[in-house]
Amino acid sequence: MKIWSTEHVFSYPWETVIKAAMRKYPNPMNPNVVGVDVLDRNLDAEGRLHSHRLLSTEWGLPGIVRAILGTTHTQTYVKEHSIVAPKEKKMELCSTNITLTNLISVDERLVYRPHPDNPEVTVLTQEAIITVKGVSLSSYLEGMMARRMSANARKDSHVYRDD
Repeated sequence: MKIWSTEHVFSYPWETVIKAAMRKYPNPMNPNVVGVDVLDRNLDAEGRLHSHRLLSTEWGLPGIVRAILGTTHTQTYVKEHSIVAPKEKKMELCSTNITLTNLISVDERLVYRPHPDNPEVTVLTQEAIITVKGVSLSSYLEGMMARRMSANARKDSHVYRDD
């Protein structure tokens, strides 16, 4: 198991960052997400927006990784649940893969909040638990996936603009 986390500060107010986060996929900076389907979206009694989405991803894993995992399957699906709470200015997004779960599980959590010292900027805290199961070199694969998540997080930070 590999635990990965990062924090990023966006130079934009919370409202701007949340608008961008809700429409960040697909984007050319991170082509791994090839489709997004909204399964359910509703407002609760407290005015929070709950969204359930299905993300279709294509990872294009290197041949050696596919050989280690014993699969040629590179398209995966991820379920995502988010809650946007405008009154408390917080967005929490949790996602987990629903394919290849017998080999790999990735549970990710993102939280967006205004910076405590400067409400004109937004802090994103991102963490993931990566577990590769039942294969040799699992810690190598977990580390590789964590590095890829770091690279994608850096790419995604460039699409948070209110254009």
